[in-house]
Amino acid sequence: MSFNELGLSAELLRAVADQGYSEPTPVQRQAIPVILEGRDLLAGAQTGTGKTAGFTLPLLHLLSNRPSLSPERRPVRALILTPTRELAAQVEQSVIDYGKHLPLKSAVVFGGVKINPQIHKLRRGVDILVATPGRLLDHVSQRTVDLTKVEVLVLDEADRMLDMGFIRDIRKILALLPRQRQNLLFSATYSEEIRKFADALLDSPAQIEVARRNTPAELVSQVVHPVDRERKRELLSFMVGSQNWQQALVFTRTKHGANRLSKQLELDGISSSAIHGNKSQGARTRALAEFKNGDIRVLVATDVAARGLDIDQLPHVVNYDLPNVPEDYVHRIGRTGRAGNEGQAMSLVCIDEHQLLKDIEGLLKRSLPKITIPGYEPDPSIRAEPIKMGGGKQRSGRNSRPGGRRNGQNQARKQNAGAKNGRNGGGFGGQRRRQGSSHSSRRP
Repeated sequence: MSFNELGLSAELLRAVADQGYSEPTPVQRQAIPVILEGRDLLAGAQTGTGKTAGFTLPLLHLLSNRPSLSPERRPVRALILTPTRELAAQVEQSVIDYGKHLPLKSAVVFGGVKINPQIHKLRRGVDILVATPGRLLDHVSQRTVDLTKVEVLVLDEADRMLDMGFIRDIRKILALLPRQRQNLLFSATYSEEIRKFADALLDSPAQIEVARRNTPAELVSQVVHPVDRERKRELLSFMVGSQNWQQALVFTRTKHGANRLSKQLELDGISSSAIHGNKSQGARTRALAEFKNGDIRVLVATDVAARGLDIDQLPHVVNYDLPNVPEDYVHRIGRTGRAGNEGQAMSLVCIDEHQLLKDIEGLLKRSLPKITIPGYEPDPSIRAEPIKMGGGKQRSGRNSRPGGRRNGQNQARKQNAGAKNGRNGGGFGGQRRRQGSSHSSRRP
């Protein structure tokens, strides 16, 4: 099947050709016709399989072929919510790329940057708004955005938004939208919590799932390298140098750990930079640009970068620290092996992380291969220690991690129960709803 068979306009087909694409991915083949029909959609697909184009292309088609109810004001007609700044910027760039032959205007708003330029752009009028929940509510409070004319709502990486505690913000935003609208929910992982959330939000949705739940892309080779905790940095430097890696994305558990590792790599003669939530948006943007341009070889990141980083043909992802939540492993390694390219994902695992590794393998439903690098064999006399989580917290047991899978599921169950109980006035349906308590202090 080609894009010509999906019912997209000639302008969009030109833009797709300009990007060098000829055949849609599986999620695009299934999602685009459903969205063009105007139906609600719950879509699950592996990260890196083209979900963004799967909703931006039909969204642009619908808006360009459907007259605005208020053309003189150019109100926001489509709202796309994402959990992180990087993902918001990536999605808006896709809107620009695919909509360049159309008269539609777009904007992106997120925290960490000055709000006034965003206000000026919104006042000039935009058709498509990409936003993180916190900054969007900032604009709502300042009355610089009107959401009463939204025709299509997209929740991208919805599971991540639930994990990050945006449920109250999302409730407030949904209460500002018109009741009659099309809802599209996209997610890389497809948990039962997401299904319950979708049940409260979507109206008789079509459901597509192009891969088994929570599975990484098949083109990503995965391996575990056992190593002592105090020799991880040494092993990482050895791997980068001996194999002449020119581009590697390395994940750490904490912000402090990311900064420390980046400085240590620099001392080893490996150009590096760190990216995490405490960095200003300008610093994050510069670090990412330098990494993409090849000015630095290693980008050290916390899980703030696990979603939304789209790096063309990224060859290597390294889990310097295993994530506390198994699903985050899938999102991390999904930064490589994208768009049909092969990639390598390596995890440096010390004795403290054996339970985390078991949790990940349980999620994947298979064991990962273990290869010990000669000269870096673990010392059998070293005993496991509690994992330092940052902020003085430690993880010492299977389900004691803050925000971990079991605790997160319990919280999500309560949230979704509240959504169902409030569908007639206080839930997600779009009718009049209770505003709830003040929105989250998170500002991605």
